[in-house]
Amino acid sequence: MKSSTSLAIALALATALPASRAQQAPNPSVPGYAFGQHSLAKAPYSMVDLKSLQASLLFTDDDLKALHQSKEILADQTDAILDVWYGFVASTPELVYFFSDAKTGKPDGAYLEAVRKRFALWILDTAEANYDQRWLDWQYEIGLRHNKLKKNQTDRAPSVPQVNFRYIPALTIPVTTTLKPFLAKKGASAADVEKMHAAWVKSVLMQSILWSQPYIKDGEF
Repeated sequence: MKSSTSLAIALALATALPASRAQQAPNPSVPGYAFGQHSLAKAPYSMVDLKSLQASLLFTDDDLKALHQSKEILADQTDAILDVWYGFVASTPELVYFFSDAKTGKPDGAYLEAVRKRFALWILDTAEANYDQRWLDWQYEIGLRHNKLKKNQTDRAPSVPQVNFRYIPALTIPVTTTLKPFLAKKGASAADVEKMHAAWVKSVLMQSILWSQPYIKDGEF
């Protein structure tokens, strides 16, 4: 059962984020979405590093195919998926803290909404699984935006200065666990759902590892 504090936070998020909105398409005009833009810094890890990381994660061509299969299934469900994920954040004080106003301690609705639009595109980008240099550079930028180096700058949010790193890889579990029912909604076989889910677990963990780079001392990543 949720505590009264969690319910209050959930109510605040529900007020800030309407339950019904048009499906977000992969559009670079979404504020702050910079995938492929020349303004991004080049990632400090290479395509060779990425291949080595994928090998360590047992990420194969079968996982690539499974992610691509998931895109068609998830493309028109991103809003419903985000309702679930944001509901989880709302009921978890340790997470909603990172979307709060640093002065008032209350959830910042405008910040949450801005991040949500990019989060919808992240779902599609993850399923697209286009692992090129542009994708690597975008992962580096995402990591910077969680770290004190760039958090809040994109949206000019008055929020806390950093997402503590321990919560980033931890989110692999709730994100991928709650995604599984959505993968099963379009008639895919049970075996294919398992393959897609396994590929998503690997991909989300892979991305969270890449996002860790700004948190780690030079030469240790």
